[in-house]
Amino acid sequence: MSFIDTPGLLPAFVAEVRPRAHGAGLDLYEYDRVAGGLASLEEWPEAFGGVGRRYVAEGEQAEVEGRAVTAGAAYRCAARWFHAGCLMPHPDRAGAARLAGEADEAMRRSLALLEPEARRVEGEGFAGWLRRPGAAAAPVVLVVPGMDSSKEEFHALVEALLARGVAVLAMDGPGQGVLAATSAPEPDYHRVVGRALDALADLDGLDLDRTAVIGLSLGGYYAAKAAAHEPRLRAAATVSGPYRLEWEALVPFVTETLIQRCGSVAAARDFADRLDLTALAPTITLPLLVVEGGEDRIPGVVNATVLAEHAPNAELLLVPHGNHLLGTALPDWLPTTADWLATRLA
Repeated sequence: MSFIDTPGLLPAFVAEVRPRAHGAGLDLYEYDRVAGGLASLEEWPEAFGGVGRRYVAEGEQAEVEGRAVTAGAAYRCAARWFHAGCLMPHPDRAGAARLAGEADEAMRRSLALLEPEARRVEGEGFAGWLRRPGAAAAPVVLVVPGMDSSKEEFHALVEALLARGVAVLAMDGPGQGVLAATSAPEPDYHRVVGRALDALADLDGLDLDRTAVIGLSLGGYYAAKAAAHEPRLRAAATVSGPYRLEWEALVPFVTETLIQRCGSVAAARDFADRLDLTALAPTITLPLLVVEGGEDRIPGVVNATVLAEHAPNAELLLVPHGNHLLGTALPDWLPTTADWLATRLA
C-alpha cells in the first residue's frame, strides 16, 4: 500500500499541511475549500494545479488589460499553488514534474512584471531566482528548500530579507523543485552552494564578502553542511532542520518521498544514513542561528536543537508553540531571523 492509499489519512494530511500552506502564502480559506473538497489524496495534485492554472488565466487577462501589478500578483499566487500540488509522494511523478515546471514558469512571469531586475541564476545542480533590494553592492542570502520543497515556497522569508536590504537567491538544488525529475538529493550540498556562489561572482551589484545561507527543513541540514565547508559564508541559519535521521523510525510520508526522489529504497536509506551532523557540528565556527519549534516532532528525525548545543557560535531560537517549519508561529521567528541574518551581514 502506498502512502496516499493509507485508510483515513486524508483529513489528517489536510490538517498537517494547513500551517505549511499558511507559511507558503496560500489563502487559508481557499486552501480549506480546495482540500475540503477532495475525496482522496489521489486528487491532490490536480486540484491544487487547477487552482494554479486559474490564477495564471487571471494573470494573463490582467496583463492583456495593462494591469501589471494585478497580473504579477496572480502569477505569484499560481506559483504557490503549483508548488503546493507537489507536497506529497504521489505516484504520478511526471505530473509532479509538470507542476514544478508550472510553478517555475509562473514565478518567472511574476518577476518579469514586478521585479524586472530579477534574473535567473543556474548551473550544475542548481537553479534559482536572484532578487535584489535595489541597493548597490548588497549582501546575499541563499535560501535552500527541503525534502519536498522548492524555491517557490518561502515567499515571506524572501520578502523579509529584501526589505532589510539583502539580495536573495532562492534556489532549487538536486532533487528539489524544478530539478526533482532529473536529479537525486545530494547529501554533500555544500558543493551545490559553492557552485551557486561561483555563479553569483560573475554578477555586478553584489557584495560576496557578505554572504549567508538559510535552509528550511531538510534544507537546514544542507545549510549546516555548507556552514562547515564553505569558507565564503559569513553566517548561516537553519529552520526545522534535522540533526540526524534514523531510517527505521521514519514515518511513511518521509520514507516514500525519499525513495521517490532518490530512485530506490537502497539509495534512500543510504541518503538518510549520511544525514548526521554529529561529527560536523563542532567544526561549524561561523555564527549560526538554529530555529526550532517546540511542537516539531517527526519520528525518526533528531531535531537540530542538538546542533545548537555543539556548534561553537550557535544561538537557539526555540518557539514552544511552533510546529515543523513554524507555519503556526510566523511572527515569533521570521522577523527575528531576517534581522539576525541582516545584522550578521551588515
